[in-house]
Amino acid sequence: MTDMWSYNPESHYTPGTRLIGFKVEASDGHIGKVDEHTEDVGSSYIVVDTGPWIFGKEVLLPAGTIVRVDAKEEKILVNLTKDQIKDSPEYDKDKHRGDVAYRDQIGTYYQGRH
Repeated sequence: MTDMWSYNPESHYTPGTRLIGFKVEASDGHIGKVDEHTEDVGSSYIVVDTGPWIFGKEVLLPAGTIVRVDAKEEKILVNLTKDQIKDSPEYDKDKHRGDVAYRDQIGTYYQGRH
């Protein structure tokens, strides 16, 4: 079982890389840009602003869903489809930092999908 909240060593993510503004690509197309990210041990994630694609919705993606970070192209590839991301639990900016139950809900959703 992969740790959903840690960057995959094969993703080419280099700690300290500023990901804000990077384009995010699902397995079937562009989904948005990184609005926020963290590299906290065991609780790393990116927040993606989907823009007009899902009516300005933001989504929280655990770092474990990231397949590759291309720093040169400023692009992040995730191993999810657009529908999987669109159907994810609603992003709650007040809960995502300290609410363990909320984080578990997000992690459980993505654990079975990637």
